[in-house]
Amino acid sequence: MDKRFWSFLSTMICVAGPAATVELHHIEVRRGTEGLTSMPLVVANTGMAPISCSAALAHWYSTVLAEIAPGTEATVPLWLDPKSGTITILNDKEENMPVEALYCGIAGRAYETRTVLVPDTPGSWTGTRKVACAADADRLRCGR
Repeated sequence: MDKRFWSFLSTMICVAGPAATVELHHIEVRRGTEGLTSMPLVVANTGMAPISCSAALAHWYSTVLAEIAPGTEATVPLWLDPKSGTITILNDKEENMPVEALYCGIAGRAYETRTVLVPDTPGSWTGTRKVACAADADRLRCGR
């Protein structure tokens, strides 16, 4: 075997060694809505093109919250933890999924045409929040 092989092998052993020492910890996942405040978001599609609304969640994960046809609206159930200020959605197991960003865009190109729906300061948003959205040539525009 040549020198390059042994050099490569020793490098791989040095790099892979620390990976074997990762320690896993149990994480308690909050479930349900006890202690949370309901903050529904109603998104109306006042334009001519279908739109899609999504949530960016922790760890670079996102999920589609609603697909909205022209002339219709969808209600997105959001929840606020008043102690931490965290806005969450619930998954199918009712686990709290912290929301990092909410956005809507033109269906099929939602991310590239998105408008970020920034929640107000925690505590200032009470009851249902309504937003109207319509697509122009290259972007979705939303406002109250």
